[in-house]
Parts: sequence; C-alpha cells; structure tokens
Amino acid sequence: MPTAFVTGATSGIGAATVRALAGAGWHVVATGRRAERLEALAAELGERVHPAAFDVRDAAAFEAALGALPVPFGDVDLLVNNAGLALGTAPAQRADLDEWRTMIDTNVTALATVTHRLLPGIVARRGAIINLSSVAATYPYSGGNVYGGTKAFVRQFSLGLRSDLGGTGVRVTSIEPGMVETEFTVVRTGGDQGASDKLYAGAEPMTAEDIAATILWVASQPAHLNINTLELMPVRQSFAGFAVARE
Repeated sequence: MPTAFVTGATSGIGAATVRALAGAGWHVVATGRRAERLEALAAELGERVHPAAFDVRDAAAFEAALGALPVPFGDVDLLVNNAGLALGTAPAQRADLDEWRTMIDTNVTALATVTHRLLPGIVARRGAIINLSSVAATYPYSGGNVYGGTKAFVRQFSLGLRSDLGGTGVRVTSIEPGMVETEFTVVRTGGDQGASDKLYAGAEPMTAEDIAATILWVASQPAHLNINTLELMPVRQSFAGFAVARE
C-alpha cells in the first residue's frame, strides 16, 4: 500500500483527509502540533496511521519526526501540504505584523521546507504532491492581505513544481477551496466561535469531508493524468463585486 504524509492533521481538512486516505487503504503519517488529537486519530483508525507531533515551522522537529518513522511509513508516495492558517481580519494598515509573519512562516516557509525535504523520495517513487491553496489566491477581499498572498504563493509554487517535475512522473495539484466550515475562522478570530457561526450561518458551506473526498479523488487518478488546479466553492458562495470608495 502507498504512504501519504499529511500536515495539519489535527482537525478540519487534515483530519478528514487522514480518515479518507486510511479508509481507502493508504498508510498515512498524520502530523500536527496537538499530540493528543493525533493519538486519538491513530487510535480511531488503527495501524494504517502513524501520528507525528511537531510544529511544521520547526525544521529540526520535522527532521526528528522523519527519522523516527517506522516501516512502512518511511517511503512517502503522496505529500498533502494542508497545514496553514489565517490570522486576523484587519486591513493591512491596522494589521498585526506578528500575525503576518506567522502566516508566512506556516503557509509559505514551512510548506516549502517540507516539500523540499520529501521531494527526492517522491520523485524516486513517481508520487504526487497535493497543496491546499484557497480561492483567496485568486479573489482578493478586505482583510485578506497576507493570507491571500500566502495562498497565491502556494498556487504559483504548485505550478512551478509541475513545470520543474515535467518528465519525472510526479503529479502536482493545487486544491483551492472557498468556504469550508472547520476551525479556520475560530483560529482566525482568536477563538471567537460566535464569529465563525455567524460567517457560515445559512451559507451551506462545504465540509472538511467534501475537501478530503476531493483530495482522495485527485490522489486516485491514473498515473498519466494530472489535475493541475481545482477550485471549489459552495453553491451559495460567489464572486464579490468591485468596491468603489465614493466621496
């Protein structure tokens, strides 16, 4: 059975992806900061899942986790770069610089670090990389500033990887969801569950399981077929109109 390495697997899309892949017969390395959640996921899903607790921004901890991977989890066929976050909703002129740095460190630097480290093995096994971007990579909105910029990086980095890996047999996909009801908005607002509930109320947002099923579908395509970019939105979400500031 093939092995997948999933970052940000303690909740939301990451946890749902681990469940979907393990249910389809994959071995899965489930990574994230919250060890107790990873252990619970492994207990739920059994021997197909190996929990590896570390902060994806900590390159030394990442290396240590790789060194501790048991057989058959050491040879990664599929990397799912899911770890990421948004912090704050303020416009750029009032934004918190530390929040910007955290988003860049997580969504850009850590993703690039993990990809760079695992890429030689993925090339050797003619595997695949699935990166979680966002519709924010394409459609700007007030308060999206650095978050949207990081997701635009993920999208363009995916296309660049696809170009560089031409002829290797490695498949690269950028998944770009719109509204998905997870812990995303709770984290973004510093723990405000009410803000999250208000955002998704009546919107029939997508679920983590919707995106996980999409990831599994992409990963299950035949080796000669590459899904370059896949954008998903709930039916009730559409594109914002142009903003005009009038005197």
